[in-house]
Amino acid sequence: MSHTAGIRQNQKLRTRQALLDAALGLLEEQSLSSLGLREVTRAAGITPTAFYRHFESVPALGVALVEQTLGSLHGMIGAILAETGDSEVRLDRSMDLMQRHVRAQSAHFRFIAREQHGGVGPVREAIAAQLRLFAEEVAAALATEPESEGWADEDLLMLGGLYVDHMVITASALLDAGPAGDERVARVARRRLRLIALGALHWLDEPAQGA
Repeated sequence: MSHTAGIRQNQKLRTRQALLDAALGLLEEQSLSSLGLREVTRAAGITPTAFYRHFESVPALGVALVEQTLGSLHGMIGAILAETGDSEVRLDRSMDLMQRHVRAQSAHFRFIAREQHGGVGPVREAIAAQLRLFAEEVAAALATEPESEGWADEDLLMLGGLYVDHMVITASALLDAGPAGDERVARVARRRLRLIALGALHWLDEPAQGA
């Protein structure tokens, strides 16, 4: 790539990020379904026609925000899950990471919490796809544990989904509680994690007579 082409590419990336940042700021006060293209471009300081060099529509910009928010978590959580040792400790570490990430990117996670069941279909689907991928990654990590011997793939995926659902609930609770409530939310979250882990240990137990 030539020096001139590199400058153009960097400028394009900066403009794209400016659009994402502008949209995120506006979404603090409204839903994506009510967000107008001209609002975003005015806040970003570019012309409306320039928007289409980066996104085909406002919903496409919303999908990019989903990928920016949740996509960055995959590598970090994956690295923790790949560690050897006690699985409960690793899940606790994942929760610590989630707590820090929510605080560092609170506007992003408020956007996810609002749009997970919002009115923009492509964004709902993008969030659901990211959460499914998280569940699959957690299930794959759990499958390597001695405690998972004999588990069906379907059941491991269900357990992975429980951990991911717990992550989403905890993120929402952190946002609602504010920084002053972090300790309380984290304490409840860890207790719930341990309850899920204890249930998993007995999943293959024979059911009681008549159950």
